[in-house]
Amino acid sequence: MSERNAFRYITQYPARGLVYDRNGKLLVYNEAVYDLMVIPRQVKAMDTMAFCELVGITRDEFIQKMKKARAYSPYVPSAFSKQISKEEYGSIQENLYKFEGFYVQSRTLRKYEQPVAAHVLGYIGEVNQKEIDNNPYYKQGDYIGKSGLEKSYEEILRGQKGKKIVLVDVHNREKGSFQNGMYDTAAVAGYNLYSTLDTELQEYAEKLMANKRGGIVAIEPATGEVLALVSAPSYDPNLLVGRIRGTNYDILSKDMSKPLFNRALMATYPPGSIFKVAQSLIALDLGVIHPNTGFVCDRIVGCHGHPSAGTVSDAIKMSCNPYFYYTYKRIIQQGKYSNIYKDSQYGLSLWRNYMLRFGFGQQLGIDLANEKKGFIPDTSFYNKWYGREHWAFSTIYSNSIGQGEVLITPLQMANFAAIIANRGYYYIPHLVRYYGDDSVRNEKYYTKHETNIPREYFDIAVKGMYGVVHEDGGTARRARIDDIAICGKTGTSQNIGHDHSVFICFAPRENPTIAVAVYVENAKGGGGTWAAPIASLVVEKYVRGHVEREDVEKYYMETNPCQQLPIR
Repeated sequence: MSERNAFRYITQYPARGLVYDRNGKLLVYNEAVYDLMVIPRQVKAMDTMAFCELVGITRDEFIQKMKKARAYSPYVPSAFSKQISKEEYGSIQENLYKFEGFYVQSRTLRKYEQPVAAHVLGYIGEVNQKEIDNNPYYKQGDYIGKSGLEKSYEEILRGQKGKKIVLVDVHNREKGSFQNGMYDTAAVAGYNLYSTLDTELQEYAEKLMANKRGGIVAIEPATGEVLALVSAPSYDPNLLVGRIRGTNYDILSKDMSKPLFNRALMATYPPGSIFKVAQSLIALDLGVIHPNTGFVCDRIVGCHGHPSAGTVSDAIKMSCNPYFYYTYKRIIQQGKYSNIYKDSQYGLSLWRNYMLRFGFGQQLGIDLANEKKGFIPDTSFYNKWYGREHWAFSTIYSNSIGQGEVLITPLQMANFAAIIANRGYYYIPHLVRYYGDDSVRNEKYYTKHETNIPREYFDIAVKGMYGVVHEDGGTARRARIDDIAICGKTGTSQNIGHDHSVFICFAPRENPTIAVAVYVENAKGGGGTWAAPIASLVVEKYVRGHVEREDVEKYYMETNPCQQLPIR
């Protein structure tokens, strides 16, 4: 007790690492704030009203705070009032010597240069008991990354705490360092992160989705670097900083449109007709169709009134439902077994293995928490659902056009677009290029993942996807830009309420620099009406550096096609 009255042990909090975008623009920085600390055992008789006036609290608040501090420990310092601003700090520090047992400790809070990329950057918050129990580094009052890159790269960003021992007199005034700082340890700042984001593209994509629900993911195909990742609706990341954090978090968490929910990684949707490209590649590789295979466009699963497709490329261009119904049938029922149920199990197992190669039905491994796998059904799922030898192609044919039991995330959709752009391979999508002055990088993001499907089959798919946007009969003519060769595929995903609007694309056709997925929830009119034009604006912004189609831009920024959510 004598020692505690003479010495004060002050934690030296390190500066958290800064975050930059791919072009060196600062995204996240630190701002100094102060915590008013208290050691209850050292608090003597004092003018409580004067103290409350100084700190800006009521007497009841003072009693509750002191009660909480004593419960934590009468002898160990704890935060009495947190995150005091620089302006408040001056007047408090000037008069604090009058109140024994109290002192001010500096720390930093995160600030965001622009109100964008909230779901990517994430936020920090005070550690809870579980986090303290799991890691002895953290003590009560410490802060930790709670979401986004702040969470994924916590140990890199946080730095290392230091300790300072100071002498204090009986009036609570600091008298200098103990032994000239011999026993002090300096805080070590965290490493800076250099992200893959293009801030201008991120901001632009968020404006396009500002009054909508859904997501946009843009990837550089050659590297897997994520250029933009949007979940809509979003929020200003500065809302979850400082004293206002708790109040704002409560408001955001109760919002029925779920702005805290990262749709780009966590929402699993029926992909709709974008899945037809995957069906084509699988069927070609299995040899159950060839490039010039044609099917009569009957009305077995709903025809769109176009001519029958005589080639795979034409079927993709026109998004022919019957064509892919018959294609999927040939994948699932190949005639390897006379028993139709056993034959379907064999075909479905092959089909699912291909889908896993495309990154569907599994976590891709992006450097953000809570990524969902989506769902690609297997034989055990259908055996459990229908019973063994009670299902065949006729039971599961909806998978052929991206409906049925299939579910994928917008991130997986964008990655699939990158696979096609690369003609058969991908790098795991990631949001950090490297960290620290030595440019440390995670090698798993630089490993090529092959689909092992020949390039020639991807060239057939690319031809069809080019036709989707640029040729008569294509389903995404609204996405056309005369001097940019966009290759894309529309999707209209059936849903309770209005259908979802889906589009994937990449550009240019040769040596692509961007792959994009856009998903707009409950947007009546389909993929060609909403998702495709939005994606084309993202492409134009990135490839050109500006958008020339100002009328198109204005319309899609201002219009909200999403069906209104029910009032609870």
